[in-house]
Amino acid sequence: MRVFVTPAQLVAGPVVIRGEEHHYLARVRRSRAGDPVELVDGAGRRAAAVITRITDDGTELAVEPPELVVAAPPRVRVLLPLIKGDRMELGLEKLVEAGADEIVVWPAARSVVKLDAGRREARIAKYQAALQAAARQCGRPQVPTASWADSLGAAVAALPPGLRIVLDPGVDAPLEAAAATDVTIASGPEGGLAPDERELLAATFTAVGLGPRVVRAETAPVIATALIRAQTRS
Repeated sequence: MRVFVTPAQLVAGPVVIRGEEHHYLARVRRSRAGDPVELVDGAGRRAAAVITRITDDGTELAVEPPELVVAAPPRVRVLLPLIKGDRMELGLEKLVEAGADEIVVWPAARSVVKLDAGRREARIAKYQAALQAAARQCGRPQVPTASWADSLGAAVAALPPGLRIVLDPGVDAPLEAAAATDVTIASGPEGGLAPDERELLAATFTAVGLGPRVVRAETAPVIATALIRAQTRS
């Protein structure tokens, strides 16, 4: 079993877990004293622990010294446009499983769904919670980050140096990332990238294809991320 804690809680010795993670252990998993638990802080540190007692208010643990788990390169970043309904969270979940490290959400011109400024903070928090849940499920000690960019231009301007690829169903060039240490994947929404978005990306991104079939907006970046991890064996 795995639970997420704050860095301050990830220390050797007795630790008490409260709130949602206590609920997860006590009510969802129906844990008992003596059960082993893995604690992670979402930033790459983890520690083995054993439950010593469960009360109504918290789960008490005996924690071993923590260790740092270094993420293997490359760092994979996805510029993900807003996608309609549950498909957005499904895409986020699968990106975690495939190995994405960072997701930057942006409002594409042809996105079906729009997000007003007053709802953005809550929506990004919801996306971050989905990423944490997916990281727990697939066994990742690092939780990918979710952030918002006001535009594609703003997202691109904030990028560090590295390989930049844009997924385009109209090209045949294969995805090649074996030597990269930092990769950014850009993809379009349900209606595809608008002409000005294509032009912006063409300046610094290399267009690649994923084969002869057109795949959904939430699926394309997942496939690309998995291909990158397969090529780099990380």
